[in-house]
Amino acid sequence: MNAEQMKEMQADALERLMKSRSADGMWRGALSSSAISTSVSVFALQRIDPDRYASQIRAGVRWLHGTMKADGSWGDSVESPSNMTATLLTYASLFAVGQAPDETRQYLCRQFGDDSEEAITWSVLRYYGRDYTFSVPILVMCALAGVVRSWKGIPTFPFELATLPQRLFRYLNLPVVSYAIPALIAIGICQLNKKGGLLSPLRRLFVPKSMRVLLRMQPEDGGFLEAAPLTAFVGMCLAEGGFRQHEVTKHCAQFLVDTVREDGSWPIDTNLSGWLTSLAAKVLPRNEEWAKERLKCERAIRRNATTTVHPFTAAAPGGWGWSDLSGSVPDGDDTSGALVALHHLTQGQPSPEVGKGLEWLMGLQNRDGGMPTFCRGWGKLPFDRSTPDITAHAILAMGLWLPSLGGRLKADVQKSFDRMIAWMEKEAQGWVPLWFGDQDASDEKAPVYGTATAIDYLMSTGHPKAAELALSQVGFILQAQNEDGGWGGNKGVKSKVTFTSRALAALAHFPGLYETEKQCGWDYLYRRFKAGTLYDREPIGLYFSRLWYSEELYNILFLLNAMTKVESE
Repeated sequence: MNAEQMKEMQADALERLMKSRSADGMWRGALSSSAISTSVSVFALQRIDPDRYASQIRAGVRWLHGTMKADGSWGDSVESPSNMTATLLTYASLFAVGQAPDETRQYLCRQFGDDSEEAITWSVLRYYGRDYTFSVPILVMCALAGVVRSWKGIPTFPFELATLPQRLFRYLNLPVVSYAIPALIAIGICQLNKKGGLLSPLRRLFVPKSMRVLLRMQPEDGGFLEAAPLTAFVGMCLAEGGFRQHEVTKHCAQFLVDTVREDGSWPIDTNLSGWLTSLAAKVLPRNEEWAKERLKCERAIRRNATTTVHPFTAAAPGGWGWSDLSGSVPDGDDTSGALVALHHLTQGQPSPEVGKGLEWLMGLQNRDGGMPTFCRGWGKLPFDRSTPDITAHAILAMGLWLPSLGGRLKADVQKSFDRMIAWMEKEAQGWVPLWFGDQDASDEKAPVYGTATAIDYLMSTGHPKAAELALSQVGFILQAQNEDGGWGGNKGVKSKVTFTSRALAALAHFPGLYETEKQCGWDYLYRRFKAGTLYDREPIGLYFSRLWYSEELYNILFLLNAMTKVESE
């Protein structure tokens, strides 16, 4: 691809990006509709009030039937291959309203070996392992729907532990990850109501206080994490646990009604406006012609910073979440993204938001030196551990702002920066990302994304040690390139625009090197552009527990990021 072809493709992508921006300066994009979100939302509304929500239930059932694959199965998104979780939850939802396809029962029977409740329970628990964040909610919904008739094989959630101070949660060895406390409470109360037990009278004493904790954690719009699955699980379990008329249950139902789409489906989350806006900020041209656009973007990012202690995770003020909506929670990746974006937009001019954001990141850092997603110290379950791509992102955020800091803050940030570099050195055996995967890979992992993204972040710091670390991983990117010039999530996996763009952004930091590989990559993207498939949706996000989603702006943003890196080198 020559320079003129690149300009042609860049102009088209930038035009599409600007057309998709909201009037308030943010990008909200469009997440793919989800069979999982739709099935649990339909079931929750049916359990809360089937008459009141009859129209939403009917529309959701139609959408589920309309997106069923020929063998009776579903994937997480319509672009995703079939999987057990989406199919089982959809079957349970349709079973509850008397419309479960026999093809789906047969598909699940093949997956589980037979259609007994023992086979279903055993298979789900084995699939998710010791992390009960998703396996127990799945089985509870199956039990409520009548697909599983016995509650005995379903692990019990200790909801009463949620009444303890949040600062103690990391020490309690809870069976769920940090963001699933609402599910722990609601499901535990539902199980108490259904299963009983010798300690039931004592456990019931903790129900009122647990419900007060749940109410305190619920955001203004009712949606826990802005996610239909988590909100629906809470709603259905409270309805079955004796709290159908409770304020929390009503707010859950209202959130589901407010977020359903015209076709009857629900996305996996409301939107990723915070994350998308930070990504967009880094690809806006820096010339005077774009000054107003950049200022609008800067103001949007500033006002999205948290200013109070967050009720969900008790996170201190100063971080950023993935959305500007009330159900969003500040996290490591989005906070780093906002800090990097502000540095880009302000040419490195410090501000109160920047100082608080850096302090927030330092407070999140794990004892091992790496960065987790939501909560410090929750290292026992997969989604709360330190992870390379998020750590490298924080290294970039701190590295960019270090020169403009002074006093104690500068010293503290430098110490945190050095600890993260040391952690990355120890983890330099393959940088597998936590929140992004490739559904076409046999293990669903995407080390190309994690490694390429980390290389891009580390090289962008200009720090010698960070550059040394990045260079040590370039060989993996080179050997993972496919014959068509593109990259998948791993070597030999189908090429995609998203992964190819990430790989090219990483290689752009090495001008004069790997020119053949770069040219082949850009040629692959240009062929996709001319074929009209450059912006086709590509599920890449691995969200919650093995749930896939696509986002309509990812191809555009990752492509523009790679082009920006080429221009800057």
